[in-house]
Amino acid sequence: MNAPRGKSLTSPSRQGFLYGLAAYGLWGILPIYFKAIAAVPAVDIVAHRIIWSLPFLAVLILLGRQSGELRKAAKSVRTIGFLTITAALIGVNWLLYVYAVTSGHILAASLGYYLNPLANVLLGRFILKEKLGRLQWLAVAVAGAGIAVLAAGALGQLWLSLSLCASFALYGLLRKIAPVEAVVGLTIETGLLLPLALLWLGLQAAAGHDVMGATGNQTLLLTLAGIVSTTPLLLFTAAARRLRYSTLGMLQFLAPTLQFILAVALYGEAFTLAHAIAFGAIWFALALYVTALARQARVTLTPPE
Repeated sequence: MNAPRGKSLTSPSRQGFLYGLAAYGLWGILPIYFKAIAAVPAVDIVAHRIIWSLPFLAVLILLGRQSGELRKAAKSVRTIGFLTITAALIGVNWLLYVYAVTSGHILAASLGYYLNPLANVLLGRFILKEKLGRLQWLAVAVAGAGIAVLAAGALGQLWLSLSLCASFALYGLLRKIAPVEAVVGLTIETGLLLPLALLWLGLQAAAGHDVMGATGNQTLLLTLAGIVSTTPLLLFTAAARRLRYSTLGMLQFLAPTLQFILAVALYGEAFTLAHAIAFGAIWFALALYVTALARQARVTLTPPE
C-alpha cells in the first residue's frame, strides 16, 4: 500500500519538474527570437505578444474544454482582482525583458533572473511558510554571494536586473495562490492587457509608424509572438502549481544560464572576472540545493519500519 501512495504523492512533483525544466529552457533561448526583431520598438513587440497570444490561448481553451472554467473565473471578483495585479506585473516584466535584449543588455537580464530564484526561495520561506534545511540555506547564501559579486560589476544596469527580478518573483507568487488554472488565468491576464496593446498600436499607426514590421520577415516573427511567449509562460504556471515555490526558484537558474551563454558566446557581451565568480557560485549553490532535495525525497519515499 505504501508504494502506490508514494507514487501518487510524487507524480505532481515530477510533472511540475518537467514543466519547469521546459519553461526555463525555452526562456533561456528566447533572446534569439527577440534579437531577430530588435529593430522593432520594445513596446510594439510587447503589444504584439499580447494581441497574438489571445487566438492561441482561445484554441487551448476550446481544446481543453475550459470555457466553463473561464466564465466562472471571469465572474469571480477575487480571481479578477488577483489577475489584474498579475497582468500588470507580467506586462511590466515583458517590457523590461524585451528592452534589455533588444538594447544589448542580455547579461543584465540574466542577472535579474539569477536574482529571481533567491527571491522565490525567500518568498516561499517567509510568505508561504515553506521550511528550508541548513543545506538549502547554505545554497541560498552561496548563490547570494555570487550574485553580489556580479551586481558589484553591473551597477549601471542594476535597476533593470532588480526590476525584472521583483516583477517576476511577485508574479509567480500570486499565480501560485490565485484560484485559477494556468491557461484560464493567462487568458484573462492577456484579455485585461489587450485594450492597452490595441490602443498603443492604434496610436502608433495613426502617427504613421509601421506597426506590422518593415519587412515580411519582421511581420511573420511578430505574428508568432503569441506562441513564442505564451508557451513557456503556460509551462511555468503549470509548474508553479505543482512544485514547492522554493524548488521552482532554484530550478529557474537554467534560464539565466542559457541567456548568459548566449550573451557572451553568440552576441559578444563582455565576460568579466565578476561574471566568472558568480557563475561558479550559482552552480555550486544549485548543486547544494538539489542534493538537499534528493535527501528530502529519500526520506519521504522511505516507508516506515
